[in-house]
Amino acid sequence: MRSIYTLLSCILLTALFALPAIAESPLPHAVFLVSEDPHNYEAHATIPPFAALLAEEHGFQATVLQREGEENAYEFPGLGVVADADVLVVFVRRTCLPAEDMAMIRAHIESGKPVLGIRTANHAFAVREADGAIPEGYEDWWEFVPDVLGCENRGYGPVEPGTAVSAATGAENHALLEGIEPIPWHSPGNVYRVAPLIDEDAEVLLLGSVDDAVEPIAWTRTTAHGGKVFYTSLGHPGDFDSPQLPRLLLNALRWCLEP
Repeated sequence: MRSIYTLLSCILLTALFALPAIAESPLPHAVFLVSEDPHNYEAHATIPPFAALLAEEHGFQATVLQREGEENAYEFPGLGVVADADVLVVFVRRTCLPAEDMAMIRAHIESGKPVLGIRTANHAFAVREADGAIPEGYEDWWEFVPDVLGCENRGYGPVEPGTAVSAATGAENHALLEGIEPIPWHSPGNVYRVAPLIDEDAEVLLLGSVDDAVEPIAWTRTTAHGGKVFYTSLGHPGDFDSPQLPRLLLNALRWCLEP
């Protein structure tokens, strides 16, 4: 009797091992570029906890790369991971990089992969003459803002009043605003002046108002390479203390990854 059970067990095990392996679906990989910079709204402090939340509760692999180096001679250690990124998140300002590093970022975008920009991304790689000379072997990328984000940095609103945030007309029920409440709300960050957007086909989701000025502060668009882009000028540290911005960024990341 034992020999029969042994034979049956062997047959069952053989059959099980003969079944094709079920490959686990890889987690979507979001790579964040941030910097510790007195003018970069504490991105180095707000993004790591948000990235950890993505990994712990929302099924993402999240990698945060922090800028290092001297002014106009920066780098992101480990930037090669961008080659494996499903979505690139940019929250840095006035950053020039070694030519080969900038080429990695360009390659991500030119392959049609999505990009998500936060606040200072609207001058992410725009280095001014006032910022000093760019060392040999390093480069800036002014075209990132118009060609990728679809806007132009036209200045900044007053700091003290912050920004009144509301849904753009027709966007009230947009999927990217799902679960964001209350709308309207107040952001402690000053508004970024970008109107009119260079990309007239961009879909504006949120507006920011101060005094009599109204500016687009969150929108989507598609690059010339077919990649999805989401940008928001929200990103003040106080925005991460409210429920609206983290939910907006989560919705945007999910949107970026939709086919």
